[in-house]
Amino acid sequence: MNGGVKQISHKLRITDKAAALLRTLHPHIKKKVRASFQAIMTDPHTGKALTEELLGLRSYRVSRYRVIYRFAQERQIEIVAVGPRERIYEDTYRIVKKEREDKR
Repeated sequence: MNGGVKQISHKLRITDKAAALLRTLHPHIKKKVRASFQAIMTDPHTGKALTEELLGLRSYRVSRYRVIYRFAQERQIEIVAVGPRERIYEDTYRIVKKEREDKR
């Protein structure tokens, strides 16, 4: 028995763009975002499933910021973007659209 502590069941991968943005965040927000990574790795379904153009992605709320992620490979989660709620979905759409174009 683990005393009610959930085990981390997934590995985390952070894209270069998301990592670059993380470095620019205020230390207080950065700490909260890093804590959200633990929550996501423990329960990947904790975030809200996105729809339409962002289908397949999930959003996890951290204050006024959002962590956008997806299931990459078996037992691996990829952080796609981190940013303020006001523009994160538009920024993520641009990232996803470029990925799709690059695969063609």
